[in-house]
Amino acid sequence: MTFKPRYTNLVELFRTATQKYGEKPLFGTRKASGWHWTSYAEFARMVDGARAALANMGVERGDRVAMIANNRLEWAVCAYGTYTRAAVYVPMYEAQLDKDWHFILRDSGAKVCFVSGDAVERRIRALQADLPSLEHVINLDGPGYAELLEQTAAVPSTAPADDDIAKLIYTSGTTGTPKGVCLTHRNLAANVSGVLEVAPVKEGDRSLAFLPWAHVFGGAIELNAVMALGGTIAICSNTDKLIEYLPEVRPTMLFAVPRIWNKIYDGVQKQIAGRPKAIQALFHTGLRAKHKQKRGQALTLGERLALPLAQRLIFSKVVARFGGELRFAISGAAALSREVAEFIDDLGIQVYEGYGMTESSGATTANAPVPRIGSVGKPIPGVSVKLDPRAVGAAEGEGEVLIYGTGVMAGYYNQPKATAEAMTEDGGLRSGDLGRFDADGYLYITGRVKELYKLENGRYIAPAPLEEKLQLSPYIAQIMVYGSDHPHNVALVVPEMTTLQSWAQDEGLPSVPDALIAHERTRELLRKEIDTYSREFKGFEAIRAFVVSAEELTPQNDMLTPTLKLKRRNVVARYGPELEALYGGARK
Repeated sequence: MTFKPRYTNLVELFRTATQKYGEKPLFGTRKASGWHWTSYAEFARMVDGARAALANMGVERGDRVAMIANNRLEWAVCAYGTYTRAAVYVPMYEAQLDKDWHFILRDSGAKVCFVSGDAVERRIRALQADLPSLEHVINLDGPGYAELLEQTAAVPSTAPADDDIAKLIYTSGTTGTPKGVCLTHRNLAANVSGVLEVAPVKEGDRSLAFLPWAHVFGGAIELNAVMALGGTIAICSNTDKLIEYLPEVRPTMLFAVPRIWNKIYDGVQKQIAGRPKAIQALFHTGLRAKHKQKRGQALTLGERLALPLAQRLIFSKVVARFGGELRFAISGAAALSREVAEFIDDLGIQVYEGYGMTESSGATTANAPVPRIGSVGKPIPGVSVKLDPRAVGAAEGEGEVLIYGTGVMAGYYNQPKATAEAMTEDGGLRSGDLGRFDADGYLYITGRVKELYKLENGRYIAPAPLEEKLQLSPYIAQIMVYGSDHPHNVALVVPEMTTLQSWAQDEGLPSVPDALIAHERTRELLRKEIDTYSREFKGFEAIRAFVVSAEELTPQNDMLTPTLKLKRRNVVARYGPELEALYGGARK
């Protein structure tokens, strides 16, 4: 059947939701006195003010309006003010470098830029002389923004066409220069309509929004989906506050990325490791019993006794940290380890994993309503997926994931050549990801084409899945696998310093970072951890040697993107000589 989306326009979605849900709470903002809730109707009035302000600044149909801010109420107000002006929203991250902001503002030709705070404003003002299109810089925390929202002249909503560009989201530039992804109203509204057909979201659900709205997963899927169904979004602008806010908000659903689940997994494992042997045994027996029970396998007497006890004494306390009302969670933006997924599921939290990319409007597949751990599910309504078996490095049954349907971008902004390279002749989007289908049509992502490299023996390596597995070690914070055109793999390891220093104290070793990472005992520990967590690797994938560094890879040192993906070229530029030395000399 042909899919008929509920919405094909974000302005239509916004108007329908704010009129239907009126005085129901939409956004929650944490203040010193507690949570302050903004209703759908109040939000609509704020958007009217923002639209009037944009009109008075000369923003017309198709003009670009930029935003540099973490999640906050004003981010959403300005977004929908831009949409209802038929203009184009260009979100950026506070964590980005000045050169990234400069590139995006210049490439997009933004006329207005909203910024969060005085520090960001000063940095943008310093760039403004080289940004001829940028006419207005508005500080969200300054008096100017409040005055803008007090615009009294009524400015009617300008209805954008379904195929008008709603957003320009710039890629992270992990493999080259960032590109502006043109997403239309139809792309975003119809894509989230497909998600609503399969995800168990319902009216009245509460979300704690900590994923950056500048990213397509948070700012398109979560924001629009919750609004469309009359839900409530508590805004978390700082992930350090997540644990504090969860019991206060008591979310019924949570949109998260794998690193959040990895932290939970790591935290629980650390806590259990410090408990008495009897508690450790109860925990592990309870997990094993739950795992078997879900698969219809018979339990031993000991497992039947341990399971309810573990659920009451341990599992329930872990789940309670999420506020006690969490029905489900949606994980996306990167692959979730099977080990972590099964662990979270065994604790009693249903996690639906999905797959998508900026160029496909954020959602391509969803592991709902019937999840299959390890897969990213089936294509959502309005989307279809094919595999191109001709992709470099594709094993038998694999291929590059080709995406068709409602979410596929209109193209890269002012880059027709790059757009043509990203598309197939029949209108499919080349994802750059390798995947395979199982017999029931569930998709599994097995690697990234552009990250694949070949060893001297001709074997292909997909580094990301290896790195994700190794980072489950409580002693490894970050790792980059390296080995293109070499006889075997080596790696750069950044230890989890807090855990490592705690171990060092128990072992009577120096706790100063440089001395600790250079100590032979530390290298022995990390070698053991690498061997333990790489047991499932194929023989040719093994990590034969490694470099240890106490320097964290961050967006600030340009080693990670704002969404925490590795900038491999930059890491290699910094650590390449040390990695090459592991092979006994420079590459020939």
